Amino acid sequence: MNYQADPTRYATMPYRTCGRSGLKLPAVSLGLWHNFGDATPMETQRAMLRTAFDLGITHFDLANNYGPPYGSAETNFGEHLRRDFKPYRDELIISSKAGWDMWPGPYGSGGGSRKYVLASLDQSLKRMGLDYVDIFYSHRFDADTPLEETCGALASAVQQGKALYVGISSYSAAKTREAAAMLRAMGVAPLIHQPSYSLMNRWIEEDLLDVLDETGMGCIAFSALAQGLLTNKYLGGIPADARINRPGGDSLKAEHLNEQNLKHVRGLNEIALLRGQSLAQMATAWVLRDPRVTSALIGASRPAQITELVGALSNLQFSAEELAAIDQHAVEGGINLWARPSSDQRP
Repeated sequence: MNYQADPTRYATMPYRTCGRSGLKLPAVSLGLWHNFGDATPMETQRAMLRTAFDLGITHFDLANNYGPPYGSAETNFGEHLRRDFKPYRDELIISSKAGWDMWPGPYGSGGGSRKYVLASLDQSLKRMGLDYVDIFYSHRFDADTPLEETCGALASAVQQGKALYVGISSYSAAKTREAAAMLRAMGVAPLIHQPSYSLMNRWIEEDLLDVLDETGMGCIAFSALAQGLLTNKYLGGIPADARINRPGGDSLKAEHLNEQNLKHVRGLNEIALLRGQSLAQMATAWVLRDPRVTSALIGASRPAQITELVGALSNLQFSAEELAAIDQHAVEGGINLWARPSSDQRP
């Protein structure tokens, strides 16, 4: 049966303007980092994408090396696009990125060189069967490539009609400011920054959010659930079906599940229950409490999780007392895998 999108899909999802651009993003976006590679059945993927779009999620976020194996998430998404979403292409925001290792040899090992960035974009477009992506990112800061070269590659992507907008991910506040100025000098407005941000990884609050406000860029927070740590999944130990036990799930480390972190997770869960939310819902709402955050980028392994997280949007307000209680547990958890590029260091 041909897919027909829910006619009420825009009834309840809030859409937030991305920085000082004219583009609006859904408050919740769907990331395809995990569970859209070849290890996940296509019908499960299809059900998640359909559920997301029917709930008003118009933004699907990918990268060149999402899988496993590398590239398979884009290839699979291209198939779903052809099967279900081709009639809705102009209702979708599709993004991809280049920055981490992708193919063998010196030109595919990641970074920000013009050669790697633009070759990667061409490969991504081919895998997805697209003429352009809506947003193309430099996936990480590269200390070994002049920033002007990376920004020049992003600008070329727009000038060649292969991307409508460009963004950066995991850049420090200082390098974000530099990149924004370079891109504007090249005639391309920087749209968005994608940093890791969660209750247990609050690095962007120090200065990055202020720089995004200053430069007119939006913010889309990834890993808002700390790769599942900020859910009820680990309250009683590590379940057999946890990400840490699945192919491609080794970005969640066993040391992240230490007793100190789990103590804070349990404390946060108690606050969430008092709000009438699941911990995952509260963690999503908390990320969105700052108006400078345009969208929360969620991941999922089944459709019900998407429905649950969109449900967070029905209660985005926090009292001063709730925020004070949350701050007692929303502490650095040592889970930021992207700390080195976001502090201008080599990975």
